[in-house]
Amino acid sequence: MENHSVYLHIPFCRTRCGYCDFNTTAGMMLHIPAYVEALTREMRSVGGRSGQKVRVHTLFFGGGTPSLLPPKSVERILTTAREVFAVQPEAEITLEANPGTVSREGLAALRAAGVNRLSMGMQSAHAEDLQLLQRGHTAEDVRQAVRWAREAGFENLSLDLIFGLPRLSLERWKITLEEALALDVEHLSLYSLIVEEGTPLARWVETGKVEAPDEDSAAEQYEWAMERLEAAGYVHYEISNWARRRAQGGHWGSLHNLQYWRNQPYYGFGAGAHGSLNGLRLVNAAEMAEYITRCAAGESQAYPRGPATVEVLEIDRETEIEETLMVGLRLTDEGVGRQAFWARFGEALEDRYPRQIEQLTREGLVELTDDRLRLTRRGRLLGNRVFSAFLGGD
Repeated sequence: MENHSVYLHIPFCRTRCGYCDFNTTAGMMLHIPAYVEALTREMRSVGGRSGQKVRVHTLFFGGGTPSLLPPKSVERILTTAREVFAVQPEAEITLEANPGTVSREGLAALRAAGVNRLSMGMQSAHAEDLQLLQRGHTAEDVRQAVRWAREAGFENLSLDLIFGLPRLSLERWKITLEEALALDVEHLSLYSLIVEEGTPLARWVETGKVEAPDEDSAAEQYEWAMERLEAAGYVHYEISNWARRRAQGGHWGSLHNLQYWRNQPYYGFGAGAHGSLNGLRLVNAAEMAEYITRCAAGESQAYPRGPATVEVLEIDRETEIEETLMVGLRLTDEGVGRQAFWARFGEALEDRYPRQIEQLTREGLVELTDDRLRLTRRGRLLGNRVFSAFLGGD
């Protein structure tokens, strides 16, 4: 039976970060009980019409700030998941956490509930950067959260960092990354700051209150990070993600995100959540009140649609091929396997994209080996150039 993944969107935040354009709500924690009820209803509605218990090997609480959920609510959601899906005993269960919202007791309760991986938003080691990003934590909060997580028994921790901030020098970025390395976590995600339209950060840049990020500085910071993390023993397995090697082989890469990058099926539950399975892309109502109302009404729709589904897009073969290339090439080591591509689509990669592969190889952006197509080190810096070459053409 094919492995599926489950994404659980938790939109609650204490305050909204200045750079964030995700589907989140600030200061509405009183609605958590109603939201959890809606979420479990949605899961039962979809899972109950699948015809069999679908095998699930990863669950991911994303947000928002999932660490604002009471541990009992997390436990209830996981209990529901195990009732309606065949959640594997060794399943990776990740919860995103803001270091300023966790406690020693709360982390112990989350671990007892079954969460076995934490992804924490460190972002920076510098107070002024955290203030610019409107993050509700300090560098000491991060260190304390890691200590508490270890005490609670978490063996799989990830930290998110942001580079390319306005006026961020290479030296200041080095300090942030060294601080993260000193915490000795299994996984690091490094993202370049993007000024998203409609965010406070975008308004600050437009009005001159904040300088626009500098692309050359961001590229320099990324290149240094690649070298430093390689020297520290981390595997650069995806453009923005690094993982330590496991003692028993392999590495601590995010199994849930690998599901996306390998273009494999996943459910999306919660307000504004997206899912992709059975040849369909599914989108839920984004506004919380509408989502709760729809789930309470429990209107039945054909599987895998749920009561909150408001948009359905059929994924044709051409779209599936393009998307498999787009996400697969993000995997810097694994890339897109030639045998896997043939097995899935019945044609060879080099026959499907001869012109693109030849051109990008000549530019030093990709390499085609006996078993895979993947980015070169230079290609990691120019990923968008590579991805666009495979769009809308043969």
